[in-house]
Amino acid sequence: MRAAAAWSIGNGRLASSSSSSSSCCFSPRTFTHLRLPSSFRFRVCRAFDSRSIPQDEQNHPSSQAAAMDVVTTYHDETKHGLQSYARGPHGLDWANQPNPFRRYVGARVVPLDHLPPSPPAEGLDPLYPAVFLEPQHPNPLTMASLSQFFYDSLALSAWKTAGRSTWSLRINPSSGNLHPTEGYVISAPLPGISESPFVAHYAPKEHALEVRAELPLNWWEELTQGLPEGSFLVGLTSIFWREAWKYGERAFRYCNHDVGHAIGAVSVAAAALGWECRLIDDLGTKELEIILGVSEKKPVSTNGTSKGHFPELEQEHADCLILLFPRQVPAEPKDDSGSSISEGQNESSQKVFLSDPLHSSTLISRLVGLEWKGKPNALSKEHVRWGIIYKVAEAARKPLTTKGAFPNLDHLQIDNSHQALSVYESLTARQVVHKRRSAVEMDGKYGMRKEVFYQILLKAMPSVDTKESLGGELQIPFRTLPWKAELHMALFVHTVVDLPKGIYFLVRNPSHEKILREAMRAEFEWEKPSGCPAVLPLYKLVSADCRSVAALLSCHQEIAGDSCFSLGMIAHFNNAIRDRGPWMYPRLFWESGVLGQLLYLEAHAVGVSATGIGCYFDDSVHEILGLKGKDFQSLYHFTIGVPVVDTRIMNLERVFTRKHTYFWQTATSSRLFT
Repeated sequence: MRAAAAWSIGNGRLASSSSSSSSCCFSPRTFTHLRLPSSFRFRVCRAFDSRSIPQDEQNHPSSQAAAMDVVTTYHDETKHGLQSYARGPHGLDWANQPNPFRRYVGARVVPLDHLPPSPPAEGLDPLYPAVFLEPQHPNPLTMASLSQFFYDSLALSAWKTAGRSTWSLRINPSSGNLHPTEGYVISAPLPGISESPFVAHYAPKEHALEVRAELPLNWWEELTQGLPEGSFLVGLTSIFWREAWKYGERAFRYCNHDVGHAIGAVSVAAAALGWECRLIDDLGTKELEIILGVSEKKPVSTNGTSKGHFPELEQEHADCLILLFPRQVPAEPKDDSGSSISEGQNESSQKVFLSDPLHSSTLISRLVGLEWKGKPNALSKEHVRWGIIYKVAEAARKPLTTKGAFPNLDHLQIDNSHQALSVYESLTARQVVHKRRSAVEMDGKYGMRKEVFYQILLKAMPSVDTKESLGGELQIPFRTLPWKAELHMALFVHTVVDLPKGIYFLVRNPSHEKILREAMRAEFEWEKPSGCPAVLPLYKLVSADCRSVAALLSCHQEIAGDSCFSLGMIAHFNNAIRDRGPWMYPRLFWESGVLGQLLYLEAHAVGVSATGIGCYFDDSVHEILGLKGKDFQSLYHFTIGVPVVDTRIMNLERVFTRKHTYFWQTATSSRLFT
């Protein structure tokens, strides 16, 4: 075991008692001077690369190599650095702030039922831990269950007001509360909604469906052949302009964070209803555009930055399609003598049509020319076009692929023997998802118990089981994704009781551990902390008071240093994109959003709060860890701790009836997070 230097931060300096130190290259005018042990010195400054993507490249990359170059160049171009931030607007054009609510004017509107969470004592809704560990009895697909599903995944959760400003919050979080993600449902006929199979857009403000198209019954039956009765599809799209209005060129990253958060929200809401989720990822972007009704598009220029009236920027980009189906938990089959039938003797299941992407693509192509109802509303009068966003979106379009395995539709049971379930408050899963908020400030005083910290990290693992199914990703919501985990967690531990302050690392995919150890600093200890569950691959890298460093790395945001712990999500970047293709680039951000959604829920379930942080100094994070090149890249930051409540903000509580929404104003309580 290596002897760790005793580090501390005082008066803005990171110092070691074990060795001399010298200044790093921070600008004295804008950055805190840090002092590090000479054996652990690093350069945190990154000269901002202002080169633009070559303009002579075609808008539609003709080869995977060209598309890969566009993706990696975009990633480099949109990094924040200590001396310069990624390109974005110099101020906010409030007159043209995008409308956060898409409507399809002229489409038939079907109001959904408002079904608020019930108290635990009533026993109507499952407790939060149970949803992740025990198979819930599957609800039949009805208008009521679909209403609850959307109410618990993509709906509004509250309204806030401060002074003359009023804004809404949603179950699924979004960068800057700008909400670029739109949701759709594709379903069999449902009484109260449609007598035919249908495609509908979800309108969160109204908690209603806008029926955009009716589908032929034989078409739907052919598409869903072999699937359990009650299966349906959820589609997600993004409007890049909503994020670009505030964040400029980095918006493509943030939109895909939000897609991941939405996937996580959909997965948890479905689990509470006894439904499983699987991402159908063999289909290409073209097929998704057709089935979601967003294929008719005007081309968007990818050259430079311009301001003007560009309504094409409000078009929706098709992201993903998720299959939802009732959990199948059959009893163990018996033969005539009552003995159990061995595995492999009871394989008479019908072929799943969706498992053949070529046939699915052919079937979806028949929808070309389908009549779509409703015209999308305008979101802004004027726009700023950041061409690089649409260039990378084009490069990251997914083709139809046939090599991937169709998701396992079996129920996956989780081993709970390692879980510390006593750390959770007595809340139902529905209560937790509805109370989720993003903290705006942490108190920096209170600590977190070690067993709570470990439990949160256990839930952040794709699996803590030894079974190999679905790539080993057994835990909700990670089993929705069809690939093995590509993200790990670099943790800055500040105030966890009986745990030394310092930098820790959680290896979320054991096959990456060897290359991570080789890629990171030789000085790191890789020591298992005391009391850590044996199944949790958590390691202490170095002991240090890194509150100032954590805040600095997250764009000087104190919330990253005042929490109990903060973290950066480190992706196995180059290999993931090279092995699968440039279309894997946004999916890495999806995975980070799914992980972020789980961390939000865990924080609120144990009685604290959290915040996702999209602003961080990319390469400075890599320098801290000793990572070079693009084998590993930081994609998302997060912080968890005890929030400081802004008492100036009032909460508009909601009372719903079938047709109307009422609000009254109450002061924010000490337990309500903004």
